[in-house]
Amino acid sequence: MDPTDPVARVAAELSIPAHGVKAVVEFLAGGATVPFIARYRKEATGGLDEVQIRAVEERHAYLRELDDRKLVVLEEIERQGKLTPELRAAIEACTLRSALEDLYLPYKPKRRTRAMIAAEKGLDPLAQRILAQPADGDPKAEAEAFVNAEKGVATVKDALQGARDIVAEAVTENPAVRGYARALFADEGVLVVKKAPEVEGPTKFEMYYEFREALAAMPSHRYLAVRRGEVENVLRAEVEVDVARATATVSGLAGRKPSSPWCAELDAAVTDAWHRMLAPSVEGEVRVDMKLRADRAAVDVFAQNLRALLLASPLGARPVLGIDPGQRTGCKVAVVDATGQLLEHALLMLVQGAGAVARSRETLAALVAKHRPSAIAVGNGTHGRETEAFVREVLGRDSAIVVVMVSEAGASVYSASDVAREEFPDLDLTVRGAVSIARRLQDPLAELVKVDPKSIGVGQYQHDVFQPLLAKKLDEVVESCVNSVGVELNTASASLLRYVSGIGPTLARRIVQHRDANGPFHSRAALHDVSGVGPRTFEQAAGFLRLRDGGHALDRSAVHPERYALVERMARDLGADVAALVGDAAMASKIPWQRYADGEVGEFTLRDIVAELGKPGRDPRAAFEPPKFRDDVRTLEDLKVDMRLEGVVTNVTAFGAFVDVGVHQDGLVHVSQLSDRFVRDPAEVVRPGDRIQVRVLEIDLVRKRIALTAKSGSASTGGASGNQGRAPAPARDDRRGPRGQGAPPKAPAQPQFRNDVFARLLKK
Repeated sequence: MDPTDPVARVAAELSIPAHGVKAVVEFLAGGATVPFIARYRKEATGGLDEVQIRAVEERHAYLRELDDRKLVVLEEIERQGKLTPELRAAIEACTLRSALEDLYLPYKPKRRTRAMIAAEKGLDPLAQRILAQPADGDPKAEAEAFVNAEKGVATVKDALQGARDIVAEAVTENPAVRGYARALFADEGVLVVKKAPEVEGPTKFEMYYEFREALAAMPSHRYLAVRRGEVENVLRAEVEVDVARATATVSGLAGRKPSSPWCAELDAAVTDAWHRMLAPSVEGEVRVDMKLRADRAAVDVFAQNLRALLLASPLGARPVLGIDPGQRTGCKVAVVDATGQLLEHALLMLVQGAGAVARSRETLAALVAKHRPSAIAVGNGTHGRETEAFVREVLGRDSAIVVVMVSEAGASVYSASDVAREEFPDLDLTVRGAVSIARRLQDPLAELVKVDPKSIGVGQYQHDVFQPLLAKKLDEVVESCVNSVGVELNTASASLLRYVSGIGPTLARRIVQHRDANGPFHSRAALHDVSGVGPRTFEQAAGFLRLRDGGHALDRSAVHPERYALVERMARDLGADVAALVGDAAMASKIPWQRYADGEVGEFTLRDIVAELGKPGRDPRAAFEPPKFRDDVRTLEDLKVDMRLEGVVTNVTAFGAFVDVGVHQDGLVHVSQLSDRFVRDPAEVVRPGDRIQVRVLEIDLVRKRIALTAKSGSASTGGASGNQGRAPAPARDDRRGPRGQGAPPKAPAQPQFRNDVFARLLKK
């Protein structure tokens, strides 16, 4: 492997063939998107999926930035006239930024230090004697030669102190020493947390007032909890290591010789270096690295949850009546047609007296009779279950209309957004919310892309993590989901189109404006008529756009236009036309696809084409199936210990899953209660949107907390996100104590309630 070749290094680190890495790098440099490369350039990459492609993208970018930094470092050291062949080789061999910065540290321009001042006083030769650890000499006697009042060295003690300052800085800047110290803090350090002296009384961080945990074993959510406590000036934290062993090891790395008369001077310099410079610097670096790892873990949890939510089962293109529940101001009702267009809106008053309720009953019945919706979507906020009960009463027991509770998360953000104002400039915010609730049932993906993902509330400590990292990851998830499902060109909003491969916000608006001005597109090729759509953009986007009634039979499929001619050839060879072939799985299975392989089209593409011909435009999302809450359970007061319920997973964190059981307050299933087997990561067994069977463990009416378990036969029933048929895991001795987000290692007396404290943090 050529260590100077980023492609070779990425290939070796990720265990991916070099030709695949090279292809990905070249495609990305040419402006191709990750979804496009993963779907339509499999031959070139060797079939790499989106996860692998993004890993290549991230690692290659890191190494390119590292190479750029190396050039800056080499140039600066060479400018100082201190660049040796050995140092150059060491710098060029670096694969980590931290190692590179350690090598650069002695040459990095800095403010005047105690070591610099001592060197200006002529004490460097004395410092070199300490570093050399000779077998002869007397430190005090030799120091007398450096006493010079004019230079500020008044005594032997001053001379030795100055020499030790030089040694301390040299030790601190030694790459081997810094590498050891970094490994010590990272691998053996213990995070010690205490209450800030100025804090009085209990706070939400009181479980950390006296807390210790090995940094290497500390879960990301717990570290982020401590960090938040520090930011809010409630907690003080530091990383504790064995200082005596550390300074002894550093002295050894610095060349300590016990028989040397200079040994004590070196030990004193090392002790000073450790406490004054080395430990604070390295501890800061390690804590920054820990924060970055915790951020990545939290972002990954958010991304997994968001993906599950975006890919939740859609009701489909059917008329829906949406209701945004309200008490004082009433319930806002909006009816949308199969394409999501608003047909009518109204107001239901359910707590303003018998007369208002009777009129509301008539209003709802009239809307249902007039528009004949396939489903009624009720927001799950305050007064949601009461509103749902009212709707069911009006519909009657024999009604075929499905009534579904829909998450309101982020609906208020959408209602006040520029997107909502542009869509419905004359509507009240709350009516816009009702429209959004209805559309979320029709197609969660198409509606949720209009909301900032951070407003959907399916993560943990989202405001504590590095925001650019979170934004980038969530954008990648949305882009991946949108292109995985595909977009109907003639009905998609600009908010949805902007995530299609190669399009972006500006072009998405132009497409919608062109569609509004000229009518629906009749073919994918007509996209060329939109200003700004060139050959490259069309290549990137066309395969992910769908036209149910397009001019070409393949326009409703995921077959890329660049392969239309190939499919037409396949159809001719079968003695059929393309229109007959598309959607005929039996006929598609007869295609001898090996015959069509050539230098450009290989097995990956041909298999994809045959599969797509059998099921053109197939939606990868599971079929819609509404959850079933118990009619006799609507409030916390209705819950009883050991009661069995069906619930919907609303959020998955590193410490467990929150489940909506229909009482306005999500219950917590701690990670230790998710399965009869040991579960390290909750995402292994549940995802947002999953329907699961749970049993009530404890109820705290005062603090509104619910502890649930999915153990003891409470197996998942499956559901919208593809969890059907998931069997309960085999039982095993789970010795992992229940720990919540930020809970201490030892399980408290009521672990579920202690854990649920952190539900409040997630909402912030």
